Amino acid sequence: MRLSVNEEGNWRSFRHRNFQILFPANAVSNIGSWAQRIAQDWLVLELTHSGTYLGLVTALQFAPVLLFSLHGGALADRFNKRKVLIYTNIAGGVASAVLGILVMSHAVKLWHVFLLAFALGVSTAIDGPVRQSFTSEVVGPEDIPNAVSLNSANFNAGRLIGPAVSGFLIAAFGTGPSFLFNAFSYLFVILALTQLNEDAFFTIERSTSMTNVREGIAYVRARPDLYVVMAMVFFIATFGLNFQIFNALMATKVFGKGPASYGLLGTFIAIGSLSGALISARLENFRKSIFVVRAGIIFSMIVIILSVMPTYTAYSIWLPVCGLSALTTLITANSIIQVNCDPAIRGRVMGLYLLIFMGGTPFGSPLIGVMAELIGTRKTIAACGVISLGATLFIYLRYKNRLELPEDITVSSILKGANSNKNNQTE
Repeated sequence: MRLSVNEEGNWRSFRHRNFQILFPANAVSNIGSWAQRIAQDWLVLELTHSGTYLGLVTALQFAPVLLFSLHGGALADRFNKRKVLIYTNIAGGVASAVLGILVMSHAVKLWHVFLLAFALGVSTAIDGPVRQSFTSEVVGPEDIPNAVSLNSANFNAGRLIGPAVSGFLIAAFGTGPSFLFNAFSYLFVILALTQLNEDAFFTIERSTSMTNVREGIAYVRARPDLYVVMAMVFFIATFGLNFQIFNALMATKVFGKGPASYGLLGTFIAIGSLSGALISARLENFRKSIFVVRAGIIFSMIVIILSVMPTYTAYSIWLPVCGLSALTTLITANSIIQVNCDPAIRGRVMGLYLLIFMGGTPFGSPLIGVMAELIGTRKTIAACGVISLGATLFIYLRYKNRLELPEDITVSSILKGANSNKNNQTE
């Protein structure tokens, strides 16, 4: 049965049957992923009662981004993306299943959590740039911005449901079922990927490209409109976008709440995130680099305000504002990177984007955990907001007049222009 979709509407990506197949499978997987994140944090707190270890396990899960995301982008530009995604989902499902079995058998140790978080991170680091660049093949270049918004809404619907489900599962049965549920959710994505019609993929004739990582880095360095967006995302993600850790510490150490209340905090922020994702589908006229910079300034101030919320209720009410601001900023950034780069190099550019987006987490998360132990949770959240605000203001003042989109974004044109400028400077 074929859905009737308005080609100019906010749901236009659903006119592509492959997108219809992937979307619900990703929805189940997103719920499972968020359920595991909550369970993993709670498991670490149960085993250690330490914010420092909570930061370390988060760092280990994101550390593989530093090692593999750029190469994942190269894989996306070189190999069949659908097949690569099948393998990465198998690997992620196995890691989640092993952790769930260890917890259910009461054999889990802290080093098990560390090792399996790292293994899941390796899968995610390779999967991310491949999946992001795969969007253009599923819906075509014209619908990329809309698909990015809908995929973000999907992700945050999972963020809305997953933490609450996990919180109640933990309260009733412990953390084990959340890990097993996530392992099971990967099967939906694998099955969906096998059902896609490759004849319906949008294959774009690509310009000549060496398909190496270095070329992708050189391309971005020659594009201020891209690297400024990436710099903004780095500071926002590394210091401001740590609600998983903020919520765990605020719920347990500041408000003295249990797992169900902690899970609900994830739901509250997801309400705002989902709203931001849906609103972003209507903001295509604002998809410019300068918008990301200005939105980042607003987001940083919102994080600072979060740190002074006096009660659990006030903190919960403010979280949707945080989620809406964060997602509006990040969806715009993601769309700009995907739409405004040459398809021949999109995988590597997205690999670099994800490296910058998540690459600061292995350093930022342990730092936040240590700071929370030393100066307190509220001061740590405020400090993160101040760092993000200072960086975004500096970027705005320095680059606000250098963010125009080049007329020709092909690899050959951009790199030729960069080499010409370099030669002129040496002369």
